[in-house]
Amino acid sequence: MESPTRGSLTSALVFGFGITGRAVAEALTAHGVAVVAVDEHPTDAIRAEAASMGVEIFESPSSQVLTRLISGCDLVIPSPGIPETHPIFELATACGKEVESEFDLADRWDSRPIVAITGTDGKTTVTTLVTAMLLASGIRAVACGNTDTPLVEAIADPEVEVFVVEASSFRLATTRWFQPSVAVWLNFAPDHLDAHASLASYEAAKASIWAHLDAETGVAVASATDPVVLANRNPELSTITFGGPGTSADATVVDGWLRLPDGTEILAIEDLPRGFPHDITNALAASVAAMAAGATIEGVRQTLRSFRGLHHRVELVGECNGIGWFDDSKATTPHAVATALAAFDSVVLIAGGRNKGLDLSVLANCVPPVRVVVAIGEAAEEVRACFLDRCEVHVVDSTIDDAVSLAAKLATAGDVVLLSPGCASFDWFTSYSERGERFADAVRRLPGFVSVGGP
Repeated sequence: MESPTRGSLTSALVFGFGITGRAVAEALTAHGVAVVAVDEHPTDAIRAEAASMGVEIFESPSSQVLTRLISGCDLVIPSPGIPETHPIFELATACGKEVESEFDLADRWDSRPIVAITGTDGKTTVTTLVTAMLLASGIRAVACGNTDTPLVEAIADPEVEVFVVEASSFRLATTRWFQPSVAVWLNFAPDHLDAHASLASYEAAKASIWAHLDAETGVAVASATDPVVLANRNPELSTITFGGPGTSADATVVDGWLRLPDGTEILAIEDLPRGFPHDITNALAASVAAMAAGATIEGVRQTLRSFRGLHHRVELVGECNGIGWFDDSKATTPHAVATALAAFDSVVLIAGGRNKGLDLSVLANCVPPVRVVVAIGEAAEEVRACFLDRCEVHVVDSTIDDAVSLAAKLATAGDVVLLSPGCASFDWFTSYSERGERFADAVRRLPGFVSVGGP
């Protein structure tokens, strides 16, 4: 049922016709809303799909045409990732039209419970864990949002009981009405400054995940150790904090056991398939969120015992001459690199790629455990400058295969080799997953390589 605080919706402009844009257009059409679409770089496949849906698509319209299109609709729904500086936002304001996200549309049409998860790092892992915990508890749950299944598409399934939403800042930035039942904020560090107008704007987008929690029934879940997250706490909301050993968190580790706020023992750390520091905090955050959404303690325990991590997130590729090789290609920010490095004592780090407008100099604080750096990609010189005079640095400006070969020569007993780039992959690769796969393939070709499992 449509919220009484919002006007009727009879027509909408969808800006961007990628995965989310197409899902939005399909949902709008199904609800009897007239749709017009704009895409600045449509492919033949996009044109064909728009035509099959009966949606007229305008390609890179002029400012005058875009103004006319906006003026003729009730609402503007931009696709996630459209930069905040894009003229679409200023034009919508000038035309007196509201901008909403796919989350807002889902909120118009569906009131089933939502667990929403945001954070600079760890969103996908915690979303996966919470979904699995709910399913193991007999609750029909689905992961959606910043995945291949947008929330506005997921709500078409009447069998789902709880939606577990990976809430990226791109979606949250344009969200005005989204009201999850449980909202998790994992951490905060600079990221996506190529899309957000400022760091403050990025923070505000993240903080909006708590904006519409019900004061009586909503549950906020927050990192107990992240000062930005804590600074955005709302004292009127029920908030549960999580944190590793030695923190004052509500959900934490006591005597080697993960514990809930009421003291219930979840699982011993030694029973986790992998117990890196970020594995522990992710497990705590997911456990609290899942329990708040109705999961059973046995469903939570079963999931934690079996979860071995996701691909390209500190994933063990194997060993070579006693040295472990780890693929952390998903780490596209310095914060993510630092999180991964906290798991090791001595590291040969392969880092670099295409910088997303972030300050890489903070990586210098990672010596130790970083002992040697192999800098790659467009940002190789930036990476080299970070570690200059701090540790041994080498630059590879050719291929990931050459970087792996060099790292193998530089690694000694007691090291691990970690691909944790701190940058996007779009200089040498089409995605972080391709980068990770190419890295793993090169590692497997090393003389003496031994596979020791993984996700």
